[in-house]
Amino acid sequence: MRLATLRVDGSTVAARVESENSAVAIDGYANVGELLQEDNWQEIAEKAAGEAVEFAKEDLDAVVPAPKKIICVGLNYANHIKEMGRNLPEVPTLFIKFPDALVGPYDDVVVPEYANSALDWEGELAVVISKRARRVKAADAGEHIAGYAVMNDYTMRDYQYRTLQWHQGKSFEKSAGFGPWLTTKEDFTFGGELATYLEDEKVQSTPTDDLVFGPEQLIEYISRIYPLDAGDVIVTGTPGGVGHARDPKRYIGDGETVKVEIDGLGHIANKTVFE
Repeated sequence: MRLATLRVDGSTVAARVESENSAVAIDGYANVGELLQEDNWQEIAEKAAGEAVEFAKEDLDAVVPAPKKIICVGLNYANHIKEMGRNLPEVPTLFIKFPDALVGPYDDVVVPEYANSALDWEGELAVVISKRARRVKAADAGEHIAGYAVMNDYTMRDYQYRTLQWHQGKSFEKSAGFGPWLTTKEDFTFGGELATYLEDEKVQSTPTDDLVFGPEQLIEYISRIYPLDAGDVIVTGTPGGVGHARDPKRYIGDGETVKVEIDGLGHIANKTVFE
């Protein structure tokens, strides 16, 4: 099952996606994050018989527009760790992205002039939490996963490396496409390709099971620090191929589109617009 947050008549509605451009509205829920607050969210979504909605890709909002928490994982694909000249980590590297960073899966990403000189691409797999997880063991963590989506984690490298803390280069306002929809966990299989394209050039390509720490391990580790709530998002890291690790370095230019595609989840594409 696929669930989306659609923009309709100046508002939004949670919807069950039926095809690439049609969905059924889930009445009473403004977005997927709101739907996930219900214990029986999956049953509600499956039985929804609301208005049929035809939509264009631009009508898709961030699948969970305002998660309570967005926890990102750095250095979590083996090939990316190696290209950055680091050793494989013993524990996950975590940092936070605020909900203000999210945009729809096909929205433009507008970059202020003071932050456009070292703009990099990072295609990522996002995990969406289904119910509260506090000190959960990895063996039980699957019960807390609603499903998966695609994240386009634009990174301002100059801001990122101003200090030892990465957050400031990772959470610029309206800089992260998220979607196109939530694919529930039973309909997604790990091991397919995660690919990122700059315009028509494939710049990242890695199987999703190359993660050092998988979703269950991440939930166990994070939930021992603080609880995860329904609708929270874990962004699991990016594979090798980023522009900053190239020689010479390569960054995103004005007008260039970054597309991220994951087998089984679909794709998102954001055009870069310099202010």
